[in-house]
Amino acid sequence: MHPAYNRISSSGHNSPSPPQSPLRGSPGLRHTRSSNNKGGGSSGKFLPPPKTFAQRIAWILLSVLLRRQGVFLFAPLIYISGMLLYMGTVSLDVVVPDINSRPPPGSVYRSPQLYNKLRPEMDADNFSSDALATVWRHPYKGGEWRPCINKSEEGLPESNGYIYVEANGGLNQQRTSIGNAVAVAGYLNATLVIPNFHYHSIWRDPSKFSDIYDEEYFIQTLKGDVRVVNKLPGYIMERFDHNMSNVYNFKVKAWSSIKYYRESVLPRLLEEQFIRISPFANRLSFDAPPAVQRLRCLANYESLRFANPIATLAESLVERMKERSAHNNGKYIAVHLRFEEDMVAFSCCIFDGGEQEISDMNAARERGWRGKFTKPGRVIRPGSIRINGKCPLTPLEVGLMLRGMGFDNSTSIFLASGKIYNAEKTMAPLLEMFPLLQTKDMLASAEELAPFKNFSSRMAAIDYTVCLHSEVFVTTQGGNFPHFLMGHRRYLFGGHSKTIRPDKRKLALLFDNPNIGWKTFKRQMLNMRSHSDSKGIELKRPNDSIYTFPCPDCMCRVNKTEEAKPQSPP
Repeated sequence: MHPAYNRISSSGHNSPSPPQSPLRGSPGLRHTRSSNNKGGGSSGKFLPPPKTFAQRIAWILLSVLLRRQGVFLFAPLIYISGMLLYMGTVSLDVVVPDINSRPPPGSVYRSPQLYNKLRPEMDADNFSSDALATVWRHPYKGGEWRPCINKSEEGLPESNGYIYVEANGGLNQQRTSIGNAVAVAGYLNATLVIPNFHYHSIWRDPSKFSDIYDEEYFIQTLKGDVRVVNKLPGYIMERFDHNMSNVYNFKVKAWSSIKYYRESVLPRLLEEQFIRISPFANRLSFDAPPAVQRLRCLANYESLRFANPIATLAESLVERMKERSAHNNGKYIAVHLRFEEDMVAFSCCIFDGGEQEISDMNAARERGWRGKFTKPGRVIRPGSIRINGKCPLTPLEVGLMLRGMGFDNSTSIFLASGKIYNAEKTMAPLLEMFPLLQTKDMLASAEELAPFKNFSSRMAAIDYTVCLHSEVFVTTQGGNFPHFLMGHRRYLFGGHSKTIRPDKRKLALLFDNPNIGWKTFKRQMLNMRSHSDSKGIELKRPNDSIYTFPCPDCMCRVNKTEEAKPQSPP
């Protein structure tokens, strides 16, 4: 049962009345009310009423807050506002020291400053150490290597049809196409039509196969392994109105396996008797069976030789370089320098050319790769590019590196390059360090170069030959040119490439070190030279190219004991 309520009020009324709410307000207000009550007094004390205007406002605000407890939710906001108003009257001018944060090591081109610092010690250390005679010290493991590409002496079966390829790119990318085309045609027992060269917007060279290579020699060298003709039979061209664009272009994915050619290309070849493949630079996997690799080796190292006009001038320049290097027994260094305007622009690196350089490079990028570098969202970080070793070495950096590697200012250097960007400024330090430096334009007369001057691939072929026969080859930026040269030099020099491949990530750090001394710098460079020596005899791995690593696909090992044995009389 619920407890009984007292339904009778003290006033004597019969209607029930709710209980009184507790009196709210401040104690002062309660005292005020009771003091104003005529019917009774109060013994409690109360606060005196505010007198000034500011006190009245504060009193009213306090009363409202106390009467409306929900307003307390805004108390933190009121407090923060008051603090901000207060702090606004106080001066916050605190002296903070400037902190000049240095960019990450290796991210900024500071090589000129390093050159100026090291030059006195470098010049004082300029002694003839016969570095060219001692640069290659790494012993051959188990003996040297020698070419051993066996040519076929057997007759060829009836051809399955004709293959016509269109090679793209520069001189050595086209060379890749030729070697791969020979391998595919031989494997499919097809007749290869002399490859056609695409005209490229960068190289701008309209040269044909016969303008660069000895076409007749190419055909004769391959005749026991692959049929090669310089044009298609008339009856086939009649089917296409003598217009090659009417011929179906067989699209082949890059790095396709030889199995793909057997299963997909061969049936179409047997059906059509004529296959066109364009483009054809890297359309065959490096990992191929020995029969295919042998044909690649035969094409690249034996059948391809430069046309007589190119070969004659190039061999003359080799002899002139040897004459200028008589004090080093005819030995010279060849440097492939990639500091042309298009390479500098494509790299997106920043050097010391200021606003003029930025303007030149932006214009060059727009000419060569319209819109490629200005796509929305593309972020270019020159510092990161330099740290990762992707910037082309400048002529100054090449000179510093070679002097650190022990080559003094009496060393003869052949510089293989296109038109150097801002050559008058950028080449000056390199010429100071190596006054015997030569280029093909310096070695040859204007009349000798005139037939080749406007053809980039023919000019590159001249550079290629002079670099091929140097004692030391220095690559500075990678690409097809140095990779082909490394392989060709291995083929000529017993399996050793005799090539210096600098660690450009390490160089970026060293060139940006303001505290490094000449002795420390030289020690680092000699270690780098030694590393290139040890890497010069590398063998081909499954996914490597035979154009860079001819051992063991194109060469055989010769043991030292076999070399010592006397040859048997015939």
